[in-house]
Amino acid sequence: MNPEIKKPKILIVDDTPENLDLLQGLLEDDYQLFAAPRGNIALQIAKKQIPDLILLDIVMPDMDGYEVCRSLKADDSTKEIPIIFITAKTETEDEVKGFVVGGVDYITKPISPPVVLARVQAHMALKREKELLKENMRLREDVERITRHDLKSPLTAVISYPKLIDKSNLTEKQKHQIERISIAGNKLLSMINNSLDLYKMEQGTYKYYPQPVDIISILDDIFKDNKHAIRSKKIITSVAINENEISEKDQFIIPGEELLLYSLLSNLIKNGIEATPRREKIHIRLSNEAHISIAIHNQGAVPEDLQETFFDKYATSGKVGGTGLGTYSARLITEIMGGTISMTSSKKNGTTVSIIFPIKN
Repeated sequence: MNPEIKKPKILIVDDTPENLDLLQGLLEDDYQLFAAPRGNIALQIAKKQIPDLILLDIVMPDMDGYEVCRSLKADDSTKEIPIIFITAKTETEDEVKGFVVGGVDYITKPISPPVVLARVQAHMALKREKELLKENMRLREDVERITRHDLKSPLTAVISYPKLIDKSNLTEKQKHQIERISIAGNKLLSMINNSLDLYKMEQGTYKYYPQPVDIISILDDIFKDNKHAIRSKKIITSVAINENEISEKDQFIIPGEELLLYSLLSNLIKNGIEATPRREKIHIRLSNEAHISIAIHNQGAVPEDLQETFFDKYATSGKVGGTGLGTYSARLITEIMGGTISMTSSKKNGTTVSIIFPIKN
C-alpha cells in the first residue's frame, strides 16, 4: 500500500506560488499535500479529498479566504474541516472576522516556518483527540446496547419460572418470596426496556404507537411498588380527577403507551416521595377539561442549584445514588407523546411537576 495514503491530508490555498512552494517544502515529509491557487479550485479539492486541515490565504482574486471558509462551513461534507488562515492582514478586526466565519487559528505573513509547523501539529493532534473521543462514545453506546440486549435472555427465566412453580404446598411466606422474585424481574426488564427506549428517543428513532391507557391503574401500581417508602415516611397519597377525589371504579383514560406512562409517572412520583417531608402529602391532580393534564405535587422544595437544569440529562444535586436521568427521561417521554412538562418549586408552596397533552379529536 502506498504510504502516502496513510499521511494526514492538508490543503494549501494561496495565489502566490512562492508561498505555496514554501509551505509545501515545510510539510511534504509528514503530510499528503494538495495545493490550490484560487478559492473555487480549493472548494472542488476539499469536497473531493476531505482534507484533515486547510491552510487558507485570505486575500485572493475572485473569491477571498473568508468566502471560501463560509462555503466550506455551509457544506455538510466539509464543515468539520479545521481551517487556519494565513495572511498578511494584521488588524484585530481581520483576525476576529476569521474566527467568526469559522477559522480555528490565524497565522500572519511573513511566514515563520517553526510557527507554521507548531500550529499544524497542534491542530492535527486536537483533531485526532476529537475523533478518538467520538469513536469512544460510539463504542460505549454499542457496548451499552449489546449489554442491555444480552441481559434480556436470562431475565426471561427469572420472570417466567416463578409462574410455573406449584404453589399449593408453599407457605404464605414462600409465596410472598416468589412473588417478590417475579416483581423484581419485571422491574429489571422494565428498566432495560426503558434504557433502550431512551436511547432511541435521543437518536430520534423511537416509534410511538399510542393506545388507550388508564392512568388510575398505573398510579395504583406505582403506589404499590413504593409502598415501603410511603409507609416508612407516613406519606399520604391522594388522586383527584377534575378536583374530585377518585373512587374505586374511576378511570382516567388517555392515549399513550403503558410502559412509557408507567416510566414517566414512576420516575416523577419516586422523586416526589424522596423529597416529601414525613407525614406530608403527595397529591396528583388529573384533568381532561381544556386539555389532558397531570400535576404531581409534594411539599418538598427542589434545590435552587437544580431548578434551572431540572429536566437536563445527568442533572442531580447531592442525591446519593442519583443518576440525573429520571426527570430527563420524563421530559423525553412527554415530548415523544406530543406534550410539555414543567416544574415550579419554592420552600413555601412545595414542588409541582405539570404534564400537559393536547386533546385530539
